[in-house]
Amino acid sequence: MMRIGIDVGGTNTDAVLVEDGQVLASHKTPTTRDIASGLVRALEAVLPATRRDRIDAIIIGTTQLTNALVERRHLQHVGVIRIGLPAATALPPLVGWPTDLVQAIGQHVVMVHGGHECDGRPIGPLDEAAVLDAARQFRRAGVGSIAIASIFSPIARAHEDRAAALVRSVMPQAELTLSADLGTLGLLERENAAIVNAALAAAAADIIGSFERARAHLALETPVFLTQNDGTVMDSARARRFPVLTFASGPTNSMRGAMQLSGETDAIVVDIGGTTSDIGALVKGYPRQASGTVDVGGVHTSFRMPDLVSIGIGGGSLVHVGDAVRVGPQSVGYELVHRACCFGGDVLTATDVAVALGRTGIGDASRVAGLDAELLQRADALIHSGLEAGIDRVKTMRAAVPVVLVGGGAMLVRRPLQGALRTVTPPHADVANAVGAAAAQIGAEVDRVVLIRSDNRDAVMRGLHDVAIAAACEAGALAGSVHILHVDEVPIPYAAEGTRRVIVKAVGELEAARFRRLPGAVREGAGT
Repeated sequence: MMRIGIDVGGTNTDAVLVEDGQVLASHKTPTTRDIASGLVRALEAVLPATRRDRIDAIIIGTTQLTNALVERRHLQHVGVIRIGLPAATALPPLVGWPTDLVQAIGQHVVMVHGGHECDGRPIGPLDEAAVLDAARQFRRAGVGSIAIASIFSPIARAHEDRAAALVRSVMPQAELTLSADLGTLGLLERENAAIVNAALAAAAADIIGSFERARAHLALETPVFLTQNDGTVMDSARARRFPVLTFASGPTNSMRGAMQLSGETDAIVVDIGGTTSDIGALVKGYPRQASGTVDVGGVHTSFRMPDLVSIGIGGGSLVHVGDAVRVGPQSVGYELVHRACCFGGDVLTATDVAVALGRTGIGDASRVAGLDAELLQRADALIHSGLEAGIDRVKTMRAAVPVVLVGGGAMLVRRPLQGALRTVTPPHADVANAVGAAAAQIGAEVDRVVLIRSDNRDAVMRGLHDVAIAAACEAGALAGSVHILHVDEVPIPYAAEGTRRVIVKAVGELEAARFRRLPGAVREGAGT
């Protein structure tokens, strides 16, 4: 199987051509403002290594949509409908949001009667008239993107679905996001995820449109997929509907790429960039997921995110010289090639330390040849001790574990790290994000509320596994390659004894040929 993996970052766009896990070609180029032209350059650099008709899929990971939220740009005004009155009034929608973000998306909020209890019983009937009034209000205000959230909708989503149909009858062209499609039981975090998703509708259309334009410019018929933050992929149609699922796909791809390049399936991954190092744990080849809520752009959400520790050490980190040597957290970032001493600049950076110690051939070593040896050793020790402290925070056991180094700053480390069973810097470590994108699988998730007793547990769980595997195959996984990745089982309080919410995730290899036969089709199951 031959794939092109691409990572579209805020600074660079990386592309790799991968066949059966082997990197045949790679290229790194600056990300362009229009995205498409930088993407075309990256693709043009790796395409000559093979015939175009041999490429099965183009898989893209991007931070662009995360950046749009963090930078408060290209966001749409959102109409919010919360279903739950007379309950759920103490903390209204948008509570705790940063003021500038609220201003960017507007305060078009309506709360209506309805919703369900945790056991699926209705709190009360849905106030359909209020939903219709809200839709008319949003239409008059020129709001075209709507988020709908109902109490306990992951258990019983009937009121969200009905409200969506009512809104659609008034606003046929509206972009709708239902919270039941995105989050877990907690109302606020799930509602926040839906609102953020709705705000990104226009940005998603533009960014994903750029990917499609790049493909068209190169006359490629290969299907395009985007990576999600759980290490699986979704087709471009689903990505337009659920752009928030791309959040944190960069670190996820980096960790998956580390696994692919090193062969380590259970390890600590240290992704050293220009400003920070992201440290996380691989478990059975996938990033360990964070528990609880995750803060994105100042908003508490229920997004799936890898469990990461970020520290202010990277290739561009400033080395402060004085009574006490310090490294970071300030960084020259993307200006490294202009401001670092080894490139003719006047700022001493961690990269200069690595060059002076002979650990990398980038830049001009003669420009840092006169640096004080003791300064270099102290700075180098601080870099290593900082990374070791981050690794220790991620580890869940005292025993030493394998550590895989990736990212453009991986050359900073050239000696053993405390707590590491072995330290591996694989070939192509600087483009691990793109390699991870190429290695992404496709999957499906089944979320059910079931009654489990001692005499039926095996049968119930086996049935859910079968449903998840079938859903993954329907989503586009190759039959026979699907396996169960993880199972979450959560007791539901105040319900009948043995009532559990069970979430089963199944993943398998992407059968890209099926998407070639469905040009432009919206595959609802893909990547769920």
